[in-house]
Amino acid sequence: MTSINATNTNAIDVDAIESKAPAGFGKVAVMFGGRSAEREVSLRSGQAVLNALVGAGVNAHGFDPADRQLHELVEQKFDRVLIMLHGRGGEDGSLQGALQQMNMPYTGTGVLGSALCMDKIRSKQVWQSLGLPTANYEIADKRDFNAANCGDIMTRLGDLVMVKPAQEGSSIGMAKVSNAHQLAAAIQQAFEYDDKVLLEQFIQGSEYTVSLLNGIALPSISMSTPRDFYDYEAKYQSNSTEYFCPSGLSDEQETDLAQLALNAFDAVAGSGWGRIDFMQDAQGQFYLLEANTVPGMTEKSLVPLAAKQAGLSFAQLSLAVLATAG
Repeated sequence: MTSINATNTNAIDVDAIESKAPAGFGKVAVMFGGRSAEREVSLRSGQAVLNALVGAGVNAHGFDPADRQLHELVEQKFDRVLIMLHGRGGEDGSLQGALQQMNMPYTGTGVLGSALCMDKIRSKQVWQSLGLPTANYEIADKRDFNAANCGDIMTRLGDLVMVKPAQEGSSIGMAKVSNAHQLAAAIQQAFEYDDKVLLEQFIQGSEYTVSLLNGIALPSISMSTPRDFYDYEAKYQSNSTEYFCPSGLSDEQETDLAQLALNAFDAVAGSGWGRIDFMQDAQGQFYLLEANTVPGMTEKSLVPLAAKQAGLSFAQLSLAVLATAG
């Protein structure tokens, strides 16, 4: 049996991934595109996965819910759905609920976990309640926001603050601020995406991510960008962003980070596959940033890079994700 060592005590069984005949998955809808602010990234992720599955012999077809109705899944006799929709409408539990009502198997996390992970505020509150490490934060609510309070917020959270719409991904609408005037402007900009905004103490240090596949933590990745922070451009457009896998952590740190990622994902009801993002401060303490239940699968994405380090090809990774649909 061929197995690949991962960053915890388990291993990825490659034989198990490849043992299921492609025909056994039936007719597969790779769902990508959609109407969220992350549509363009979703189109790229979905097309890459679709190409890989077709190349592996799976009867897979692209399905863009921006152009088609979900009832077509039943009418056209699809057997399962591989969700590659990023952001609202695909990653927030609404699609998962609809598919469950249709008795249509789908990949990844269920309704509850999808909703929790999509909401940065709710997921932080769950982690905080369990004693898992997160940065100090406050919440700005569009209904009662008062810009006059921004000075006090900066005092409480520190010299640098990250502003994040509660339910957007790919760093959309995010900003890093260093004074009250910038904070007020960034919050107003974030309100264009969401009625609630997370204000988070900025952790000065290195950023890491851990990809998860069927209860196994893949090797961690560290990222470096000359930009102010790891924003949308750094993730998808810049050629100056650097990725390191292995990440440079010691074996002990790698094990600790893997376990923290698994604990954090389980706490917010994540399942199947996903990714947890972290910051590490100067003292070596890791802080949870957010959970992703449908991570990117583009040429610049992190899960394929971690899988490659673990010995999985992109096609094998795509098949493993598809297998989470049962």
